[in-house]
Amino acid sequence: MIDKLFVIEGDSNNPHRNLALEAVLLKRLQPGECYLYLWQNKHTVVIGRNQNALAECHVQQLEQDGGFLARRLSGGGAVYHDLGNLNFTMIMNTGDFDVSRQTGVILQAVQMLGLKGEKNGRNDLTIDGKKFSGHAYYHHDGRSYHHGTLMMNVDMSRLPKYLNVSPLKLRAKGVQSVQSRVCNLADLNPQITVNAMKDSLRRAFSAVYGLPVSPLQLTEADRAFWQSEEAKMSEPEWLYGDVKVLDFSKEMRFGWGTVRMDYSLSWDKQSVQELQLWTDGLDAEFLQEVPGLLRGCLMNRDRILARLSMSDEASPRIADDIACMLLPA
Repeated sequence: MIDKLFVIEGDSNNPHRNLALEAVLLKRLQPGECYLYLWQNKHTVVIGRNQNALAECHVQQLEQDGGFLARRLSGGGAVYHDLGNLNFTMIMNTGDFDVSRQTGVILQAVQMLGLKGEKNGRNDLTIDGKKFSGHAYYHHDGRSYHHGTLMMNVDMSRLPKYLNVSPLKLRAKGVQSVQSRVCNLADLNPQITVNAMKDSLRRAFSAVYGLPVSPLQLTEADRAFWQSEEAKMSEPEWLYGDVKVLDFSKEMRFGWGTVRMDYSLSWDKQSVQELQLWTDGLDAEFLQEVPGLLRGCLMNRDRILARLSMSDEASPRIADDIACMLLPA
């Protein structure tokens, strides 16, 4: 049960440093504690745990313009951040994790600023059908976090310049472009600023959990771990992954996300030789395991499902969709 609330703000606009602090806070969390972490990135594209950076982002253009590429631990899709966007992370023990309650903090904060938002789809908050906040989730070793964006005055012209959104995803949303499905809160209420939102989030955090909020102080050990995590988040191996050219490629859209599967088969086409999976699915841990589980697997539905069920994070619905996608029609 949550009985202590803490708030901490990031000390820079560097995405690798900011994402590393999530790992620090997750590690230092104690029973009964819940953290609200507020942070901003400057001129950044953040991709989900299992996405292909070069497919989701115009990386060369981003770097040419002095921007940053970052990869987070959670699943979900690629997003553009600038200083017109505020990021939040709520960190708690998994037994206290409650998406509806955590989402309630965000909705109440927005309502305090005179706007009425609503949850829409698997991980979006919208006003009049337009998205102003996207969310993702991460669970590890009995601890969890729920994080997301709050678009207040983002430069919308940057979205198509740096993001390469799958046509399958746009069609599923019933829109022509990523710009047409998002909105800035400041366009709806010009009085909304980043500082006003920070204050509103603190008050809503306290109100929803019915507890006072205290500032969180980091220890020297926290700061040492933070430095090492920041270095990992900056490494090309983490940002780009091991992208291979394989024989076959398929892309499909399911209710849980968009998936691109690249794979090669054995000489007799009876088993999977190599497989890569790129996806914005929110079940990041399970989806990351899929390529290893299916390597060497016979091209048989029962065998594929049996392999995928070996994961502790297995989702029967996702496993079934992956089997259907891999097998010939």
